[in-house]
Amino acid sequence: MTAHRQRARLAVVIAIVLATIAATVPAAQARSTQASTAALTTAGAPTRPPAPATPDSTLPAHQLSAAPGPLDNPLKGYATFYPGSNGTHGYPRSLAWSYFGLSEVMTDPANCGVYDWTILDQFLNDTAARGNHSNFWFYVEYPGGSGTHPANATPACLNGRVTMRHNAVWDTQSPDYDDPDLIAAFTGFIAALGARYDNDPRIGFIGLGLIGLWGEWHTWPYDEDTSGDSYPNYMPTDANAAQIVTAYDNAFSHTQLELRYPDAAGGAANTKDIGYADYSFCYREGSPLQGVSLPQSMGGANYAFLQLALNEGVENKWITNSIGGEVRPEIQSRLYDNWPNGNGGDVDNVKACIELQHATWQVSESSQNYSATDPKVAEGVRLMGYNLTVPTAYFKDSVTATSMKVGVKISNTGVAPFYYPWTVMLGLKDSAGNVVKTWDTPWDIRKAQPLKIRAFPDWNVGSDPTYLDFGWPEYFEAANLSLGGVADGGYQLVMQVRSPLETISASAKKLRFANATQNSDGWLGLGTVQVGTGGGSDTQAPTVPANLASPAQTQNSISLSWNPSTDNVGVSGYEVRRGTQLVDTVTGTTFIDTGLAAGTAYTYTVKARDAAGNVSAASSALTVSTQSSGGSSGTSYEAEAAGNTFTGTVASAACTACSGGQRVDGVGYWSNRLTINNVAGGTGGAKQVTIYYTSPDSRTADLIVNPPTGTTGSGTPVTFPATGGTGTVGSVTVTLPLAAGNNAIRIENMTGWAPNIDRIVVDGSSTPPVSGTTYEAEAAGNTFMGSAAATVCTPCSGGKRVDGIGYWSNRLTITNIASTTAGTRQVTIHYTSSESRTADLIVNPPTATTGTGTPVTFPATGGTSSLGSVTVTLPLAAGNNAIRIENMTGWAPNIDRITV
Repeated sequence: MTAHRQRARLAVVIAIVLATIAATVPAAQARSTQASTAALTTAGAPTRPPAPATPDSTLPAHQLSAAPGPLDNPLKGYATFYPGSNGTHGYPRSLAWSYFGLSEVMTDPANCGVYDWTILDQFLNDTAARGNHSNFWFYVEYPGGSGTHPANATPACLNGRVTMRHNAVWDTQSPDYDDPDLIAAFTGFIAALGARYDNDPRIGFIGLGLIGLWGEWHTWPYDEDTSGDSYPNYMPTDANAAQIVTAYDNAFSHTQLELRYPDAAGGAANTKDIGYADYSFCYREGSPLQGVSLPQSMGGANYAFLQLALNEGVENKWITNSIGGEVRPEIQSRLYDNWPNGNGGDVDNVKACIELQHATWQVSESSQNYSATDPKVAEGVRLMGYNLTVPTAYFKDSVTATSMKVGVKISNTGVAPFYYPWTVMLGLKDSAGNVVKTWDTPWDIRKAQPLKIRAFPDWNVGSDPTYLDFGWPEYFEAANLSLGGVADGGYQLVMQVRSPLETISASAKKLRFANATQNSDGWLGLGTVQVGTGGGSDTQAPTVPANLASPAQTQNSISLSWNPSTDNVGVSGYEVRRGTQLVDTVTGTTFIDTGLAAGTAYTYTVKARDAAGNVSAASSALTVSTQSSGGSSGTSYEAEAAGNTFTGTVASAACTACSGGQRVDGVGYWSNRLTINNVAGGTGGAKQVTIYYTSPDSRTADLIVNPPTGTTGSGTPVTFPATGGTGTVGSVTVTLPLAAGNNAIRIENMTGWAPNIDRIVVDGSSTPPVSGTTYEAEAAGNTFMGSAAATVCTPCSGGKRVDGIGYWSNRLTITNIASTTAGTRQVTIHYTSSESRTADLIVNPPTATTGTGTPVTFPATGGTSSLGSVTVTLPLAAGNNAIRIENMTGWAPNIDRITV
């Protein structure tokens, strides 16, 4: 083991202690068997799985619309600590983690074979009651203790039988890990743990702890690297450590397991059904800075997690075994500040870390402060682990036989498969939404491997990033589904993946697909089917759409919404009419009518229709006007213009609603890009750029200004809401930094489809400065707590700022903020910061609350003497208000003033 690697481990634990995080706490992760792909887990570019079966040509294809996947899908994303953050607050999640001292279970001082599982079951039950899965592991030495669990957790039954050594650096008692009695106690415990908890529906992943500080398989500096110090080696031999690895592998046949290092115990886990966990995810350290996750070929250290995986030839272990770990605590709160890239400092390329590790989950205590509406965080969470979509279902619209056949394709646009063989069910819902028939299928969703995988530069298959075809839209088919007991009539065909956690917790998070027809009850709508001889006899029209309203208007568009209709079989869509003209037919209950004249009144009605062609009466008419002309104007650039650059599948298409009668489709998924050229930037600077587009569902894209050839995803991430159909134009406005003269703006999406682009409009003026009432941070009437204090700041308003905000009780409260009426206000925070930081802004907080306000990210300003500003929307009350600024897990920026 190298000195570099030992120093890396030291940096991990010291940083965590300095950040007052309890320890370098990995998360517990687990495993399940996938014999069908086990042969693919080899070094180098993996062999692509066999192509799936071809859909039955006698079954009509039903296309399903994609939609963003949920942020709290089971067994993926971010985990927070139990019990401290095991409640329902914070960022959407489905995982909680904890660790336990071995002595808390092995409690009998006279018998090492007696176990009290109370503390573990309490954790599992509490977490399951909240609908989440658990991750955990055990330790025997913990520097300083955690305040909840013991520092010395070697069971008392080993007193006098096992030699204890003192770790003077961490003041711990380290048992002799080579002692036969200790090994027997460990392996006996592991066997009992597996006998009791293997395949437990409450558990997501289990870490191979027990050995080393915090159960993290290191005893720095009392370790194998004795060449540069005088400390003896407290780690076990590889042979003895391998006994622990083997014991876990023998004890667990279903639950996913994870080990910290690919080369631990001489690589003993590499041929076993065990995954890995990177507890310093995406961090860079040292001088010069080196990554501790990415390999040397991407600027990583020789001890980096993925470099060790490459050395061991197990970089593809993710195909069958989960990969987890922990985001380094120093960077948890600012991991996504520069998504998809790093910050050029201690945060490495985040997207590359996720893609090359194929990370399914990570510990991140700061994730509870992420904004659930932050598109950068959402893109990262959806990329982690699996992200399943059903693009097509195959079935007959009318069935008169006693059974039916159903097929579906399932695509995975995440970076890893789903690791458990959860049961896939099909069902029928009646017109009232009741499930009247279900069938269990033999389908194994673990077969849905990621469609694309990112290649390591070490594979020598192309320049970085290169994405290789891997998985397929996997086809599953179920025949002879009995219709016995199903009454003749119309039904919705539905599909669900059943979580075993649902058998013990009504709150269990349901696995949901990234489809527009995914329901919150877990059922995915596949389409309507008529059962029985009355296949063509549906003559009942849907109910009339109610509460037609217009939630928003612009100069050239009007947004509409209405309540859904019901039908005896099922509503298939809605006809939107402007006056007597049919404008569009949509499947949802919203629509944006574009291309309208400014300051003009329009009258709308909506009708519902079903699959049999029955149409309801018209809704009540709604008359609404567009906004009057005025405001900023700009220069328009058509997407389909001849001077632009199309790559891959990108091509122009007819579009009646679009400017010029055309739009550009096919943007997204890796190299399919649109570049709009010759965009005038004037004298340069920040410009307002409005993108006009069509999209049947919400989509994302990166906008990259003047990109060097070959770069990807390094621009401004933008979310484009659904426009209600591909013939309906919507718009999104962003601020982009244009250079003087001509510019190029490239639109791409490396992990999904971007919207169809009509045109962009560029405002000729720079972004206007913020105006309003200023409140100085250092004003005498404000409240300073802890280390928060005013200091001299030459560029700051009033010559001062407030420093020392962050870490628990060190807070600044700016008081007497006037608001004539209650409502939302634009609040601009002026600050300095040498690095990207975060803070919570809490309006009129009760004395005891913490972290319940608006989380805000503050990019680095280039130094503590350089000012920056961030504008957010906050809800102010009528009269005087107070805004408290805090950060419970790190330092906030230095505050100059706020402007309201």
